[in-house]
Amino acid sequence: MRNRIKVYLGDITKLEVDAIVNAANRSLLGGGGVDGAIHRAAGKQLLAECKTLGGCQTGEAKLTKGYNLPAKFVIHTVGPVWRGGNNRETELLANCYRNSLQLAVQNEVKTIAFPAISTGVYGFPKQKAAQIALREVANFLKNNKQLKQVIFVCFDNENYQIYQQGLDEI
Repeated sequence: MRNRIKVYLGDITKLEVDAIVNAANRSLLGGGGVDGAIHRAAGKQLLAECKTLGGCQTGEAKLTKGYNLPAKFVIHTVGPVWRGGNNRETELLANCYRNSLQLAVQNEVKTIAFPAISTGVYGFPKQKAAQIALREVANFLKNNKQLKQVIFVCFDNENYQIYQQGLDEI
């Protein structure tokens, strides 16, 4: 299992993987943080395709081409806004990972990279988000051999340390 899950410090838009996951907003039309970075790197065609998708509900996932990205696909998922933990945030964040992984398998993805979904402006506690992400990916990989590698991409050293520690505990 450990050889199929990696933690990487850097820019998700530069990774040469089959799919990267976008921590999108419900409109799918771009925004700040990783969402804005992915839209900028992919080019205008990504926005044009996203306009045809009719948005996305929290916890769900939708797939587009990667356009100018090294990744063939972008899987857009909408994480929950943290509202104290009593509004299904944990369940909805887990659904982001499960639905993204299922969509990846349906599209024959072998390598996928995730950002730290919901931990930026959506305010999800970083430690809790990492535990959910690592748990969902590890559980998925136990029953699925198609995915060869899942990479958690951290933009800053704090998240990198949190994910690395969590991975060591799996």
